[in-house]
Amino acid sequence: MLGPVILAASRSDRMRRLISAAPVTKQVVDRFIPGETVADIVPIIKDLTGKGLELTMDVVGEDITTPEQATAARDAYLALIDHLKELELGEKVEMSVKLSMFGQALEGGHELALANVRPVVEAAAAIGTTVTLDAEDHTTLDSMFAIHEELRKDFPQTGCVIQAYLFRTEADAKRLAEAGSRVRLVKGAYKEPAEVAYQQKHEIDKAYVRILKTLMEGEGYPMVGSHDPRLISIVQELAHKAGRKLDEYEFQMLYGIRGDEHLRLAAEGHRMRVYTAYGTDWYGYFMRRLAEKPANLRFFLRSMVSKG
Repeated sequence: MLGPVILAASRSDRMRRLISAAPVTKQVVDRFIPGETVADIVPIIKDLTGKGLELTMDVVGEDITTPEQATAARDAYLALIDHLKELELGEKVEMSVKLSMFGQALEGGHELALANVRPVVEAAAAIGTTVTLDAEDHTTLDSMFAIHEELRKDFPQTGCVIQAYLFRTEADAKRLAEAGSRVRLVKGAYKEPAEVAYQQKHEIDKAYVRILKTLMEGEGYPMVGSHDPRLISIVQELAHKAGRKLDEYEFQMLYGIRGDEHLRLAAEGHRMRVYTAYGTDWYGYFMRRLAEKPANLRFFLRSMVSKG
């Protein structure tokens, strides 16, 4: 399987230098990351929302090694919120954050990440939108869930992400499927050991459906992160059986992947949110997109052959 190999490469400085230097890389990266600055991304926000889509914005960058870098990450999100305020789009544009960017892995990281993310959540609430805490590798999740619980005391709309490939997630979903919660379900994009995670695609898919059923039958607001046509059909079936209206759950897909499907679902009346990343530290995000789906890797390799 190529996924684990690509994920290992995402942590390699040598591979980072090699791929970053390839002339074709920027052309391919632009498919998934449409800008480096807020100014770059504003026209994308206007275009997508004008087509009936919603967005969740991610300022990419996870290799935080100092408290000063964590503060800079916080400030980058606050600058994004200032621009969103001017656009007056309310909940149509929310934000996704990785707590590693806010210093979670540093000494005293739990408290540091909470201190840095809270102003972002406060500022988001002030303009009528919210924040979702992204899930990272399994060693970070207890901290993430504790921060999520703390933030929800004052900002109950704060969302979180759960990953179907982890054994623990079915129990997490039952705990989180409560009134007022917002939970994004994804398959998972980190290299995890067999002791904590399913390794085979068919096992992950079955777990995804079981967890999705829990969320749909619960009292919270499910956010379905998947590009899989079969799972999208299952989502609609489970939502119908649970008596959910179209505005009582949403689909989420990545910018640059299945754009026609984004528009189709929105045209049918579904809430369709596009996960849109931007920033200069794109490498780790880009490599996980390649690892998630063989088609993404094929696209990249074809581009290198034809244009490199």
